[in-house]
Amino acid sequence: MTEEFSAGGIVFRKGLDSGENQNDVFILVSQHSGHHGWVFPKGHVADTIPNETEQEAAVREVQEETGITGTILEPLSLVDYWYVFRGEKRHKTVQYFLMAYESGNTEDHGWEMENVVWLLISEVEKKLTYKSDKKVWEEAKKKLLQKIK
Repeated sequence: MTEEFSAGGIVFRKGLDSGENQNDVFILVSQHSGHHGWVFPKGHVADTIPNETEQEAAVREVQEETGITGTILEPLSLVDYWYVFRGEKRHKTVQYFLMAYESGNTEDHGWEMENVVWLLISEVEKKLTYKSDKKVWEEAKKKLLQKIK
């Protein structure tokens, strides 16, 4: 059995484009190129950068996978789940962070994601594929709604 540790972000922004209501809140969601599930961006901590922190990995992974740079506001609860990769059972723990949009364009997303979209806050849960993402989304949504009141 392999243990993995990843970090990622649930990024939000208010309406920016001329066609969007300036009070609407949008959440960054991406579709993975491998398993095609709709997820929040995340990736391994310190897999390519020695001594990388969870926060650094979260910001880096969000940018690499989605083209978006975010600012961390606060950590969310740890998420963990099991999966099988190449016949090996793996246990993954993920530290997500609630993040505010800083800059970037979803068209600049990396190869790991086949689609990257901004969804209205009310559409996120329906789009997410996995129970673990839906669970952390509930926490993030509560915190986010308190912040934007």
